[in-house]
Amino acid sequence: MLTGSAACGTMENLSAAQKLDRAFDELGKEKSLSFELGLDTDAASLRALDADAAPGEKIPDEAVDALTSGRITVSLASKKPFAESKEKDFTGQAVKISTADGDLIEFRTVGDHAYGRVDVEAISALAGTPAPSLDELTGGGEVPPELKPMEKLFKGEWVKVSTKELEEIGQEAPVPGGAGMPDFSAATQKKLVTAVRNVLTDQVEFETTKEDGDTERITATASLRDLATALVDEVRPFFKDLKLPADAKLPTAKELKEVPAKKGSAEFTLKNGDLSELSFDLTQLDKKLKGKKLGIALRVVDGEAPTAPANATELKLDGLMGGGFGPGEAPTEMS
Repeated sequence: MLTGSAACGTMENLSAAQKLDRAFDELGKEKSLSFELGLDTDAASLRALDADAAPGEKIPDEAVDALTSGRITVSLASKKPFAESKEKDFTGQAVKISTADGDLIEFRTVGDHAYGRVDVEAISALAGTPAPSLDELTGGGEVPPELKPMEKLFKGEWVKVSTKELEEIGQEAPVPGGAGMPDFSAATQKKLVTAVRNVLTDQVEFETTKEDGDTERITATASLRDLATALVDEVRPFFKDLKLPADAKLPTAKELKEVPAKKGSAEFTLKNGDLSELSFDLTQLDKKLKGKKLGIALRVVDGEAPTAPANATELKLDGLMGGGFGPGEAPTEMS
């Protein structure tokens, strides 16, 4: 709990910390949840970040448009309330990266399969390079049968793979750096949430700074250095469980001392007592950004529980791992 008990009294009689604590508790009662993460910025502020860069090294217009409108949407669904859910209770998870022009990447896990689709042309346009074809990636000539279903992926259609195969590949073929597939399971997410709440309890002061009808804004203030240090200390005991690449490391005590000691603040927006947004002004971290609009916002949004896309093409990873150059069962298309 952030502070005290929010079990009784009206919203008007609760402290700012208690209101926020109750809002988090209400999220724990949900069985499905979607939230968006995105930058709160404008084109002028982004261009100011590389004002001194050489003409050929400045942020491309396409990238500026993508960053100002881009968002990452995460959806979760469980058979039980999230606060009571264990890994086996989660029925679906989804992540989608989008811009104002459409979805770039979408990934879902539903049942025994993981589903994905990619807009290769849109991503290539952002990178300023032509979209590669499957023929080019396989060295030209006829595409091996094992890779034929990949044509669907290059056309932006849904493909799917067995989650069991993914786990096996992660164990047998670790990514560079010595780690397997990163672990962002429901159990790990709950550990992260607990760590954040512990830090909020010890390091943060809360104050209701604005009220407007059914909406109110709560400001959380803390020393940036103390907050960063406390959060790292909370995460450190289970950081290795995340199975990240070996070169992914937490900041050292010496590095944390370089974080500004000044106080910074984040804002929580509640609507009818429910958490609707968390925002942080990144310009607090660097005085050179003063006067710019550069923040990050996490918004709770209406969303549907992840479902399995129809007509996804199944990929057999043993064939794909050989790139068509080794044995493997040819993938099949599922209706």
